[in-house]
Amino acid sequence: MQGGRGKSGPQPWAEAEITEGLASRFARNTLEAVRREYPNKLDHVLAGPQDVLPPGRLHPAFYGCFDWHSAVHGHWMLARLLRRFPGLPEGPDLRAVLDRHLAPERISVEVAYFVNPAHRGFERTYGWAWLLKLAGELGAWAEARAWAEALRPLAEAVAAAFRDYLPGLAYPNRVGTHANTAFSLNLALDYARTAGDRALEALLEDRVRAFFARDRNGPLAWEPSGEDFLSPCLEEAALVGKVLDREAFHAWLAAFLPDLLAGTPLEPAKVGDRTDPRTVHLDGLNLSRARCLTALAAALGPGDPRAAGLERAARDHARAALPHVVSGRYVGDHWLGTFAVQLL
Repeated sequence: MQGGRGKSGPQPWAEAEITEGLASRFARNTLEAVRREYPNKLDHVLAGPQDVLPPGRLHPAFYGCFDWHSAVHGHWMLARLLRRFPGLPEGPDLRAVLDRHLAPERISVEVAYFVNPAHRGFERTYGWAWLLKLAGELGAWAEARAWAEALRPLAEAVAAAFRDYLPGLAYPNRVGTHANTAFSLNLALDYARTAGDRALEALLEDRVRAFFARDRNGPLAWEPSGEDFLSPCLEEAALVGKVLDREAFHAWLAAFLPDLLAGTPLEPAKVGDRTDPRTVHLDGLNLSRARCLTALAAALGPGDPRAAGLERAARDHARAALPHVVSGRYVGDHWLGTFAVQLL
C-alpha cells in the first residue's frame, strides 16, 4: 500500500499549539479517511464463509482509515477539533459524519461484533483504549450527548472487556507498537475518570502500580526500534505520573530515567522511507515522544531546572514530525493527524 505524494506536500508547521487553520487542514484530511473503505487491513477471524464480508458490513461505524483503531481515533480527532473549534468551515461535514457513523443502528453492529466470543482478542488493547477515549470525549461535551448515548453500549462492552482482561494479565507489554500496555492504560484511565467509572479506575491504578511501580533504569537508550510509534519508557513514565502522588512520582522518575533527567540528549527518530507503512510509524513516535516529554516536564513543574530540557526535547521531536502529518501519502495520512492533535 503505497500512496503517491499529494499536491499539498509537507508544510513547515512548528506551532506550539493547534490553530484553527491547522485544525481545518487536519479535519479535511481525516474526513476523507474515515469515509474511505479501501485499502483496508482487517483484524478479523473467519469462522466460515459467512464471515467473508467487506469492511463496511463488518464495521459500519469504523470501516475507514485503513484499520478499525485508526477509524476510531480518527473520529476522536474530528470530535475533539469540532469541540475546540465549533466554527470550523468543515463543521457541517464533521457533524454529518458523526451523525451517520455513530447512529445507534451502526453501533449495534459494532457491539455484536465485539462481544462475539470468536473476536475476544479483537483490537486488544489499543483499539479498546481509543474507543474509550472517543467515548470520554463525547461524554464530556454537552453538544455531543446524542453521539455519546449512541456509543455508550460499545463503550460499556469495551470497559467490561478491560475489567475481564486486566486481572489475568501477568506482565505488561513493553513494545513500541499497538500492544503497548502503558499507552492503553493511559487512555482507559482518562475515560474512567471522565466517565466516573470508579471500578475501572481502581483496577487501572492497581495494574499501573503492579506493573510499573518497582521499575528502575528504563532502557531508553535502546529505543527506538525500526517500526515504533510509541516509546515504551516514556509512555510508562507518562502513565505512572497520573497515578503516583507528586513526591512519589519525582522519586520514581529519577530512578527510572536518570540519564534523561540528567540532560542526556534524546534525538528525534529519523524516518528513512515515508512511503513504507511501518517505517512511517517513526513520525508518530516523534509526536508521541513529544507528548510524553511535555507531560513529564509539566509533572516536574516550572521551578524544576530539569523541566526545560524535557521541553526542548519535546519541541525538537514535534518539529521533526509536524511537517509530515499531511503529506499526500495515505500510509501516514490516515492516522498521524490524531497523534498531532493529541500532542497539540
